[in-house]
Amino acid sequence: MDLEPVVDSSERLTRRGESYISTQCVRCECPSLEEYRGPWLEMGISVTQVDRVIEFQRRWGGLVLPPSLDYEGGPKMLYADMTSEAPERDGWFEAGTQRVSMAYDFMIGPAGEFGIDGDRWVPLHASIEGWIESVALAHHASYWAQRISTIRGDAIDGLDSSTFEPVTEIRGLADTWWRGSDSLIAIYTGEAECYSAPRLRIARVYAGLDEWGLSGG
Repeated sequence: MDLEPVVDSSERLTRRGESYISTQCVRCECPSLEEYRGPWLEMGISVTQVDRVIEFQRRWGGLVLPPSLDYEGGPKMLYADMTSEAPERDGWFEAGTQRVSMAYDFMIGPAGEFGIDGDRWVPLHASIEGWIESVALAHHASYWAQRISTIRGDAIDGLDSSTFEPVTEIRGLADTWWRGSDSLIAIYTGEAECYSAPRLRIARVYAGLDEWGLSGG
């Protein structure tokens, strides 16, 4: 198995995302899951679902990302696996292992979304590539920003983002990024939606960025 981080997906990463994988991540050896195709099909799991799980493992299995600031660091290692509720949750599968004991799992949804599954399923990004782009952008912005502010709960409603544009490459759903003239805003609502607890919303403002700091490729 090639243990070098691999970018091989139908959704292309930005140069920033590719650089993050090649410089900040490692890839560990892990099984291809192809040997489980037969048993999974015998369990009644659809061919489409089995193909999706095996393909995710081929592209991303074993990829270890540095811990993110949110979601208890995010998945420690990307690794596909079937959920224990496969019959009633057809389309979902596990996306990676947790770093600590947690009340939710990291999952891939029926349309390829990356999200968390606890009290309820909350898609954070429209794809695993979106999650990678988000953590890559956070890493980049934290290095180049002159000031970083953290805002929590209802105080987030006071943020003025009227002059900001969405950062589309992170494919945001519950979590979004916004780009202004000299700053970036990241808003994380996944845990708040999962637990119906608005106080868990978090926003980070990365200010004092030049053109390179705002994009980085």
